[in-house]
Amino acid sequence: MESTTILNNVEDRHIEELDTVTIRFAGDSGDGMQLTGTQFTNTSAVIGNDISTLPDFPAEIRAPAGSLPGVSGFQLNFSSQDIRTPGDQPNVLVAMNPAALKVNLADLESGGILIVNTDAFNEANLKKAGYQSNPLDDGNLLQSYRVFKIPISTANRAALREEVNIPMKEIDRCKNFWALGLMYWLYDRPMAPTLTWIESRFKKTPEVAKANATALRAGFAYAEAAEIFTTHYRVKRAVIAPGKYRKITGNEATALGCVAASQLAGRPLLYASYPITPASDILHELSSRRNFGVKTIQAEDEIAAVCAAIGASFAGNLGVTGTSGPGLALKAEAIGLAVMTELPLVVIDVQRGGPSTGLPTKTEQADLLQAMFGRNGECPVAIVAPATPGDCFHMAIEAFRIATRHMLPVIYLSDGYLANGAEPWRLPEISELPEFKVTLRTEAKGVFHPYERDPDTLARPWAVPGAIDLEHRIGGIEKQDITGNVSYEPENHMHMVLTRAEKVALIAEDIPDLEVFGESSGRVLVVGWGSTFGSITSAVELMRERGMAVSSVHLRYLNPFPKNLGDIIGRFDRVLVPELNLGQLAMLLRARFLVPAVSYPKVKGKPFKISELIAKIEEIYED
Repeated sequence: MESTTILNNVEDRHIEELDTVTIRFAGDSGDGMQLTGTQFTNTSAVIGNDISTLPDFPAEIRAPAGSLPGVSGFQLNFSSQDIRTPGDQPNVLVAMNPAALKVNLADLESGGILIVNTDAFNEANLKKAGYQSNPLDDGNLLQSYRVFKIPISTANRAALREEVNIPMKEIDRCKNFWALGLMYWLYDRPMAPTLTWIESRFKKTPEVAKANATALRAGFAYAEAAEIFTTHYRVKRAVIAPGKYRKITGNEATALGCVAASQLAGRPLLYASYPITPASDILHELSSRRNFGVKTIQAEDEIAAVCAAIGASFAGNLGVTGTSGPGLALKAEAIGLAVMTELPLVVIDVQRGGPSTGLPTKTEQADLLQAMFGRNGECPVAIVAPATPGDCFHMAIEAFRIATRHMLPVIYLSDGYLANGAEPWRLPEISELPEFKVTLRTEAKGVFHPYERDPDTLARPWAVPGAIDLEHRIGGIEKQDITGNVSYEPENHMHMVLTRAEKVALIAEDIPDLEVFGESSGRVLVVGWGSTFGSITSAVELMRERGMAVSSVHLRYLNPFPKNLGDIIGRFDRVLVPELNLGQLAMLLRARFLVPAVSYPKVKGKPFKISELIAKIEEIYED
C-alpha cells in the first residue's frame, strides 16, 4: 500500500489516503469468497476506482471442507491510478480458516494486514491444514504482519440470532458478508451498492436477504465500535477517460463481442459448446441473449459442438464454438473440415493448465502450438488473442471479421486469467465498432464455381443451402480448384495446400501494424501475447522511468504475425519473450525471424508478477 497523507476525522480516528491497495479474501470453497471479492470489486468500481481482479478457484469440485485443495481465493487491486494487474502481492489477507492462512500467507507483503477468523482455528481444522500447533498463539505472525484476530463466526451469529428466523447453518453462511462489512469500514467503502444487490438477489427469500444485509451492517458496526482498528484507509477516485463504464470479465466481454459481431455482420449467431472450465460462462451469458437472435446449444460432447457450429456456418449463420485445451484437441478433426470446406468458424479456447485435466481452474498459455499445428495435414488457421478482459470484446468481433472476410476458421485464444478477471470497461460507441457487412452469394450469374476466389483475400463465395443453381459439393475430401469437385490429382492437392496457406498469410494485409510501447529501438524488446499484457507493460513502464532502453510489443494476432514484427525485432539488441508456457511463442519467433529470442517461461497456474519481469529484464539487460 502506498500512503500519501494522514488526516484526523471528527472522532479522532485517522484516515490514511492510499494510492493503491491489494486485498485477498481466502477461505473454504463454501465460504463465499468469490462473492465477497466480487461485491468489494463492484463497489470499488461504482465509486470510481480503477480495478483489476484475480479469482482463484479450487481445482477439485468437492474438496474436503477445511483442506488445502479446497481453498478459494479472490484478489483485488483497486487504485486511484491507472493499473493493469491485480497486484504482485496482497497488502491485506483475510483468512477465514487455517487452510486459507497456510495457502496464502507466503504471498502477503511483509508488514501487511492479516485478518483471521479465530473461530475456525480449532483442532480439527488445524489438523486438516497440516498445522502441529495454532499459528495464532506462537507470536511468529506478529513479527512479520499486523495481525487482527477476530471471532467472525461468533460475532456473525450474535448479530443474526435474534434478528432472523433461519437455521443456524444458514446464519453461518452469512459470515462472508460480515467480513465484507468489516472491510468496507476499514477501506471507507459504502454499503449501499451491496445492500441493493442483496435485495435484488434474494427478493424471493426475504429472510435470507435480511440475514445477509444484517450481517453486512454488523461487520461494519463491529469495525467502528470495537476499536481494534485505529485507521481508516481511503483510495480516491481514479482519473479515467470520460464515458460510461461497467465492470466486465473476459468471458462476459467475449460473449458480448460475439453478439456485437452478429449485429454488425447482419447474420444470426449460433454458439455450440460442451461445458468445460473455464469457458462455461460464455455459454451461460449467450444463452440469455435470445432477444438478439442468439441461438445456443449445449452439445453432448466437444465434437458435436464444433460440428454444429460448422453446420450453422454452412447455413449462413455466424458459427462459433467454445472450449478449453482438452476440448480443442477433440475438435481438431472437425476444424480441419472447416479448413477444407473454407467456411467461416470461430473457435474460442479459454486456456487452462494442462496436460490432460491438469489444473482446470488455473491459468496457462500452453495451447499456442496446438492452435497453430494441432491438426492432421497442412491445416492453417488464423489465430488471435485478446490482451485484457475488456479487449476480449474487441478481439471477438475481430475474429468474426477475419473469419467471414477470408472464409476460414479463426482460433481465439483467451485464458483463465482473462476469463475470470475483471476490469472497468468503457462501453464503446456504435460508431467506434468496425464495419463488416457479410454478403452471401444468392445468384449463380452463370455456372456457379464454389471455389472461385476473391483476388484480394482468396476467399471463396459463401453460398447457403437452398439457393437456386448454387448447389455444390461439401465434405472433407480434397477439392478441385474452382469447381469444388473431388480431386485426387497430386498437382491440384499441392496447389490447394499452398492456396489455403496463402489465404491465411494474406490476413497480414488486413490487420493493423504492431505498435511499440516505448522507443522504436533500444537494448531490450519484450514481446508478449495474451494475458501477459498488463504485467509486461507495467514492468517496461517502470524500467523506462529509470532511464533504461527497454520497450515492448504485444501480439494480438498470432497467425499471421503483423507484417512489421520482423522489422521491429531487428531494431533491438535483445528480445525477451515472457509467456505462461515453456517457450512456445519464443520458438515461433526464432523459427520465423532467426533471432536468439530469450524465453522466460512460467507454468505455475498464476500470472506473471511485475517484479518477476523487472528482475528478468535487468538480468538480460546487462548481458
